[in-house]
Amino acid sequence: MKFEKIFNPKTVAVVGATERPSSVGRGLVENLQEGKRDLFYINPNREELFGEKSYSKVTDVSEEIDLAIIAVPKNIAPEVVDDCIEKQVGAVIIISAGFAEADEEGEKRQEEISKKLEKADIPLVGPNCLGIIRPPVNLNASFAPGSPKEGTLSLISQSGALIDSIVDGSKNQNYGFSLIVSVGNAAGLSLVDYVRVADEDPNTEVIMLYIEGIEDGREFLRVLEEVKTPVVAIKGGKTEKSKKAISSHTGSLAGRYEVFSAALRQAGVFEVDSLEEMFDVAKLLAWQSGSVDEVGVVTNGGGAGVLLTDALYNQNLTLPDLSEETIRKIKEDMHPDYSKGNPLDIVGDALPDRYESACRGVISQENISALVVIQTLQIMTDPLENAKRIVKLKKEFKKPIATVFMGAGKETKEAIAYLEKNGIPNYSDPKRAAKPLQALKQKQDE
Repeated sequence: MKFEKIFNPKTVAVVGATERPSSVGRGLVENLQEGKRDLFYINPNREELFGEKSYSKVTDVSEEIDLAIIAVPKNIAPEVVDDCIEKQVGAVIIISAGFAEADEEGEKRQEEISKKLEKADIPLVGPNCLGIIRPPVNLNASFAPGSPKEGTLSLISQSGALIDSIVDGSKNQNYGFSLIVSVGNAAGLSLVDYVRVADEDPNTEVIMLYIEGIEDGREFLRVLEEVKTPVVAIKGGKTEKSKKAISSHTGSLAGRYEVFSAALRQAGVFEVDSLEEMFDVAKLLAWQSGSVDEVGVVTNGGGAGVLLTDALYNQNLTLPDLSEETIRKIKEDMHPDYSKGNPLDIVGDALPDRYESACRGVISQENISALVVIQTLQIMTDPLENAKRIVKLKKEFKKPIATVFMGAGKETKEAIAYLEKNGIPNYSDPKRAAKPLQALKQKQDE
């Protein structure tokens, strides 16, 4: 309830609202207008904005203000914060930059604002941040390029620009978000607070973190050990050169990476090396559950199966031999030259019936707890029908299944959309399927 006025405000004041094209103030307003909340525009230089009355100060608004979003020059921000305290707003987001990340003067300005809001018991997001987005309640209190799809992933990032790119890119993906937070300089609410909020959010299945530096590492790791929601993290600032860049970005302190990485593992966090990996892992963790001990692979392309085998072994996952019973079950439906091994190569001319028979045989083998299905597109391949058969098997056997439908043509895209709509993540490269399976194994072992 403490953060309700940040993450689900009924009334929002935009300080620095403007109709000027390509401005932060206009971007904030346009995103907020999607949510159909009561909005108040604060701009002393305008009497009217967006067809509504404009106010000189938040104190001129007679209605109660749940959330004030400040997007004004840094030297004006302290005065605006004083007005917010006088008005007794519910919470404040400071978008403006030029604080601790900039210079000593900015650091003093940030500390002054932070202490005032803390004394007034008003939660602060930022400064120097993009804002927050919460799709389940149709809230976009940010200047991101539009709103992402609703889903089950929470993203908490110490980089606002990364969020911009992720939001834009996600519009063509099959996943969505329950919460997105740009931490900024974290002069008020910290990374720890946002992790707790995400963990308590009933819409969130996986928490994703982009971390550069932590002020209170012990508290952060303690909270990570306590959360029940799976956490996937990527650490920026692994080298001495990048650590210097961090201090001018959010004003955070970056410690020795090796120590931090080991602590993340101890806290049960699954660390990844790229944003692509982060979403690869998050999709499987959010959409599926179950044990991953030994993996079965079905493929219509031998080379792709070999690549996946290498990747799985690199993640300490094993592929058991197919049993005599499994081979007996599938033999009649196979091409004379099928491999009889694991990976099970069913040969390039495989039609949906052969795919289904092979997948059913492999996934029903008792010691195989997860299945990866590879499809390379041949002239006779039927991607959508293959996808439908795989979804049917997933519902029947309730074991983890991932797919590697390779290629980006119209037919393959349609099949991938069907798979992911039904909770089966697809990976465009065999190597990309391995780390998510390892993450699911780690989740089960905790």
